[in-house]
Amino acid sequence: MAFRKMAFLFAGLYAFLATWQVWASVDLIMEDMLEVKMGGRAEFRCHCVFSEQPNSTILVWLVENKITGSRQLIYNSNTPDFVGDDTDFAGRIRVSRSQTSGVASGSGPVEDNLLIVEDVRLQDEGGFICQVNADYEGGTEGKTKLRVFAPPETADIEAVHSVISVTSEEPSKIAECEARNSYPKPNITWYRDFTPLQSVQGQVTIRDRDIQESSGLFTVQSELQLKVTKEDKDAAFYCEVNYFVPGGGTNMRESKRINITVHYPPTKVWLRQDSPDGLVKEGDTVAIQCYSDGYPPPGLTFKRENKDNELPSDLGLLILPEVTRADSGTYQCHSLDYTTFDEEMGDIKLQVHHLDHAVMRPKEMDVSQGENMTATCNAQSSLPTHTVWTKDDDWISEGHTLVLQNATFDSAGEYVCVVTVPSLPGLQVTGSTFINVLGAPEIIEPEALVMEESMKKSVNLSCEAWGYPKPIITWSSTGAENWREVSNRATPNGAQSVVTFTLTSDLTAACNATNDMGTNTKLFNIKAIPLTTSGSKVTVAISPHPKKVKKEGNGVIIAVIIICILLLAILGSVLYFLYKKGKLPCGRSGKQDISKEPSSKDDIIMEMKSGKSEEAVLLQGVNGEKKALNDQGEQYMDVQK
Repeated sequence: MAFRKMAFLFAGLYAFLATWQVWASVDLIMEDMLEVKMGGRAEFRCHCVFSEQPNSTILVWLVENKITGSRQLIYNSNTPDFVGDDTDFAGRIRVSRSQTSGVASGSGPVEDNLLIVEDVRLQDEGGFICQVNADYEGGTEGKTKLRVFAPPETADIEAVHSVISVTSEEPSKIAECEARNSYPKPNITWYRDFTPLQSVQGQVTIRDRDIQESSGLFTVQSELQLKVTKEDKDAAFYCEVNYFVPGGGTNMRESKRINITVHYPPTKVWLRQDSPDGLVKEGDTVAIQCYSDGYPPPGLTFKRENKDNELPSDLGLLILPEVTRADSGTYQCHSLDYTTFDEEMGDIKLQVHHLDHAVMRPKEMDVSQGENMTATCNAQSSLPTHTVWTKDDDWISEGHTLVLQNATFDSAGEYVCVVTVPSLPGLQVTGSTFINVLGAPEIIEPEALVMEESMKKSVNLSCEAWGYPKPIITWSSTGAENWREVSNRATPNGAQSVVTFTLTSDLTAACNATNDMGTNTKLFNIKAIPLTTSGSKVTVAISPHPKKVKKEGNGVIIAVIIICILLLAILGSVLYFLYKKGKLPCGRSGKQDISKEPSSKDDIIMEMKSGKSEEAVLLQGVNGEKKALNDQGEQYMDVQK
């Protein structure tokens, strides 16, 4: 079959050569270059302009090998069924033709021929030749070169996983970059932090290697070698693949960013006090952290300045518990690189602040009343201090010296000084001094106390005296047999005593306070009040609680009570007189018409409801005889009627 087609083809060519002298002339217009991406579609146009209308034309398409220059027939219009058979274009090409009979500018007819190649392959690259033969003149041909492009599949980068030392004398391998299956051959550029790298003797080395696959595509590999520095530990490395695209331009594809592990000895060491935050005082726990910039992390050890022994630490952390002023000083941290044995050192100064115990002068002092007194309080410290004086938790003054003028018993007591360090809260000490004020006893509320209380009532009397030396309190009394002292205690400024009396009659008690400076006395006058008063038909209630009254008011009260008793006695006498005269309707024949007007203003009806006197009045008749209870009731009802 193939043989018959080739024979027919050669016969056609022979006929064309034998008759070319009588064929018309043909002008062909074709593009010089056609650029197509691999796998795409290539369209070759062959524009034919004839000098005159030919009787017939033959269109032939051939492919010229770009290396050897040999030609291969892929289409002949005389054998339309033969479209690239037995070639690499079989099933991938098709041809279309169109003619136009009249063209402007006096030219002959025009014919457009289009060759379409699908799924362009790399081996398709070469010259595509269009031959057109007319029946009145020899044929002519035109050629379009096909250029095929294939972008790289990817740009892969692989970093070196080992540690790269800055001490290496030669550049060390950093990474490899590969761009696979590209055409034409791409270019690879290396970058460090967006800065392109170029080969520099002894510093940067770039080695490229090209591999052409059996498919004709290129795989390009590039290796980056670098003499690293400490700064490269934070640098980002990547490669960029630049490849050609149709139209005469280029495109690029970047790899991912990588980092490298750089081994470098320590170049500096620094220390930081982690806790406490701020000034350090005695008793604090101090934490000091050491840092070094070496990698891998170097060994870290602590020492005191001018000391050979190492201090215990863990991963560069030094803990000093409950420091004292003796721990003040300079602490050093040594960083040792185990590979190069390079060593660096940093230090930090620690100041432990302190506040000594307060020194009081004097610790106790005796002053007479009216004198001035001075006390001092001092505490040694590494920082400025502030002193405050208090007494009974009340603020007195500020400063190291306490000055009190014109001493009184109120001035006696304990004075406390509080020394603090304003710049370091928590640093505080206290001291105290006791001041005694010399003087004869002074009894609090020295006036004599007059009070009233019910009979048989227990009364507590309290007596407090100030003075120094501490006074001794004793009691004396008149009109009391049963009494006892229930409390006798010292107070900050003197003494206090409490006694209990049981009232059986009026009482006078004396509190006597005595010391070496003199004696003072206070009197208590207590009037015993009976619980009830009978015979006068009046009950006087006395408050169960002691009632203090002034001396000058006691006589007035007694006079009022006596007057009331006399008035009651007079009223009773008048009533009794009226009863004897028969003026009161209390007898048996004493019934009267209550509707009548009283015969005289002396007829007064009164009822006394007080004890036995009331009962006697109700039971006694007009003639003075006592009646039975029933008769008495009848008379009472008659009176009511």
